[in-house]
Amino acid sequence: MNITVSEEQGNVPVTVLKLEGQLDGQTYQDLIKKAHEVFSNGAKNILLDMADLTYISSAGLVSLHTIALLLRGETPPDPDQGWAALKSLDRSREGGMQKNVKLLNPRAEIISVLDMVGFSAFFEVFTDRQQALESF
Repeated sequence: MNITVSEEQGNVPVTVLKLEGQLDGQTYQDLIKKAHEVFSNGAKNILLDMADLTYISSAGLVSLHTIALLLRGETPPDPDQGWAALKSLDRSREGGMQKNVKLLNPRAEIISVLDMVGFSAFFEVFTDRQQALESF
């Protein structure tokens, strides 16, 4: 998976992570690492551009969850803990819609996975880039 980082301006600065390829057990750590990197460099708002993301696995869902917790100032579960990390998703859903992490242009098959696991109630999804940027 390729991850391209750009800085854009909505109502506030937004870091855009453009994801290309598959977000799975082989690549989810790369996304977590990149999110930690941009967060350490001052990013407070992240827009995940998923237009070119072709697949997301349960490990990919863990990476989305980890980024949300990171930006909320919470300690994410250790992703190497596998099932425990995935089960912690239920507790995080109680926190409601994410204010600092949003999704842009996920494909229909990605939306289907997000709907299946209840992430549609957790992450705001946009099809218009400018509208997404201005939503922060």
